[in-house]
Amino acid sequence: MAALAALAPVELGATSVGDAALRAVAFADLPGWEADDHAAALATFRTSCVAILDGAPSLRPAGATGDALLAACRAGIEAGPAEARAFFEAWFVPHRVIPPSGAGFMTGYYEPVLEGALVPSAEFSVPLRARPDALVSILEHERLPGIPDHLRAALDLGGAAYAPVPTRAAIEEGALDGAAEPIVWLREPGEAFIVHVQGSARIRLPDGRLLRVGYAGRNGHPYVSIGRLLVERGAIAREEMSLERLLAWLAQNRDAARALMRENPSYIFFRTIPEDDPALGPIGGAGVPLAPERSIAVDRALWRYGLPFHLAGRVPGVDGGLRPLARLMIAQDTGSAIVGPARIDYFVGTGPEAGTRAGLMRHAVDVTVLLPRPTPIAASEPGRAP
Repeated sequence: MAALAALAPVELGATSVGDAALRAVAFADLPGWEADDHAAALATFRTSCVAILDGAPSLRPAGATGDALLAACRAGIEAGPAEARAFFEAWFVPHRVIPPSGAGFMTGYYEPVLEGALVPSAEFSVPLRARPDALVSILEHERLPGIPDHLRAALDLGGAAYAPVPTRAAIEEGALDGAAEPIVWLREPGEAFIVHVQGSARIRLPDGRLLRVGYAGRNGHPYVSIGRLLVERGAIAREEMSLERLLAWLAQNRDAARALMRENPSYIFFRTIPEDDPALGPIGGAGVPLAPERSIAVDRALWRYGLPFHLAGRVPGVDGGLRPLARLMIAQDTGSAIVGPARIDYFVGTGPEAGTRAGLMRHAVDVTVLLPRPTPIAASEPGRAP
């Protein structure tokens, strides 16, 4: 945990991050900036700041917060909704993130709502498993004896000895039975796979109760997109690929689907989450509830949680058509497939409608990170670039 947290944060004055250039711009250059709901963005930012200032642990640690973002958080906690836009303009400087391709790439994710049971049956036979007690995460730049460099987790055998965590195929064959106990049982293997990809879900039990599950760890093997494999093999046309199309293929091709899903060796472990407030989103990598259409997942090896990002592009609407996107978002999550300075995963929300939109979201996006100032500029200088 310390290795990743010790990485120096990207500070004001930086000209690059990863393989992307950073170019300072003015707030006036951000599409839709004046019309945005800055109060909603501030509320999401404050959620992150409360955890940062309290020193609450992250579920998936990212880079060090840095003094400038800490100062902005202290100010943000005190700012009211009417002051939201002025707060961001005083404490941050927008920097366009320009990868070699010229634009970022954005996908969407959501919180599924599925049916399940606490005991297995002929109807509910596919488990979501708890994190093994011996599981240890391996962060970037860390190495453990006996563990190949490409793996990001291991099983602690004691006495400074470690073993690789089994692959998805081996776990499904029983390799962790007794070590990773099922916490809930689902109906379809494809449903469980989607929960693994999304990282959270609400499970409706036979008595009507909702059980919320969230990410608790992973086996550390590389993630392989089965949707991409189906497109490459001609099973589904690229322009037809969506979450619904993928789930339908998995349900209609059960034997082939089982083999296909095992080509992704990555496996996710879960924990139950108390339903304190059904209106809150699932818990993201930063350890705070996600806000629909205000929270994003970013590459945790490059960015720190709590940073604001402005996104501009187009996203699928409820009717399936595209609508303009120009919105201030907050980095509160991460993901195995979210790699690169301009790679964004957009949290859409909870339920089937959110799932439809998330499954269609594979779009280019202009990414602008708001880097914090050590001290705010005067109110008479809004929008000025450094």
